Amino acid sequence: MKKEDTVKLISREGFEFIIDKKAAMVSQTIRNMLTSPGSFAETEHGQVTFPEINTTILEKICQYFYWSLQYASGKETEFHIEPEITLELMMAANYLHT
Repeated sequence: MKKEDTVKLISREGFEFIIDKKAAMVSQTIRNMLTSPGSFAETEHGQVTFPEINTTILEKICQYFYWSLQYASGKETEFHIEPEITLELMMAANYLHT
């Protein structure tokens, strides 16, 4: 896979998730960051840092991006969310417009 086909998402703790750009584009916020005109760091480097989102939540969000792509293509499966991360996950999802 080519580097321009991936996006690096970085959590508050500095953990890096390298995912398909198509999956990352599920988020309207990330899409705007990566496709905005101008020379924004996110657009130029293909990476986005989330200083407010911890590693556990960002990992779950990445899983959701891939699940969403599968669901959109007709594969209906359940997406499990652990109760203890629900509130934090909802806040992150609201920010990311997912």
